Amino acid sequence: MAKPGRLGVGIVGAGKVGAVLGAALRAAEHAVVGVSAVSEASRERAETLLPGVPVLEVQDIVERAELVLLAVPDDALPGLVDGLAKLGAWQPGQLVAHTSGRFGVGVLHPVRAAGAVPLALHPAMTFTGMSLDLTRLLDCTFGVTADAAMLPIAQALVVEMGAEPVAIAEADRTLYHAALAHGSNHMVTLVAQASELLREVGVELPERMLGPLLRATLENALASGESALTGPVARGDVGTVAAHAEALREFDGGGHGDVLAAYLAMARATALRAEGRGLLKADQLEGLREALDPKED
Repeated sequence: MAKPGRLGVGIVGAGKVGAVLGAALRAAEHAVVGVSAVSEASRERAETLLPGVPVLEVQDIVERAELVLLAVPDDALPGLVDGLAKLGAWQPGQLVAHTSGRFGVGVLHPVRAAGAVPLALHPAMTFTGMSLDLTRLLDCTFGVTADAAMLPIAQALVVEMGAEPVAIAEADRTLYHAALAHGSNHMVTLVAQASELLREVGVELPERMLGPLLRATLENALASGESALTGPVARGDVGTVAAHAEALREFDGGGHGDVLAAYLAMARATALRAEGRGLLKADQLEGLREALDPKED
């Protein structure tokens, strides 16, 4: 017998997020009644993670589902929600959840106007779109936004997927998403830049050199915060920082590439935080500022 409270779930968008969350809800014994998949990659993903689930048009999915999961890009979400409202697709009592980090439930105003229940369920995780993501969900948190009376429903759905819900206020959604993007997306850029520099000096496997260092750094930073900070900026080694900047300027072709700009910006931010923690004296901070001042060609 099915568990009580099982829902018919419709997945709009079989991208990396939608297909994985659909599979997680299915594992919790909800019935996935349909999925939309336009590209070949999306169809393959749906077939792999949601075998047997029919690929349907979006309006058909909304018509069949008690819970609609909108897993589409941020910029596409408002138009999709409004367009379906104009078609009269939303149904009273229906649960409608999106997976956007940027938006709360305000973007689902047309859903609310139709008598449906708006929810925002954003997984704070990067997805591959493969089955290994289901295991990662077990160590994942979701930024959840909903009306106070409906928040327990949103939280319960996240728990059923094996993750931990964290309530985020509607007004804080953009800052919340900026925090995650800054930490995750920019980390990828930093790793790519560091790898590029190492390959430039003949390191054939930069990931082998960077892996242990970056994993230890991340673990230390998460466990100890800014007290884990080390390196020439935190020590006030002005000469070393100046040498770094000059070497990167030469590598970047006079400072017109992206590596120098990223180094200078992060070093300045690091210097200010180190000074705020009492690690740098005033003269050291001033010396670092001079070393990090962009030089004209």
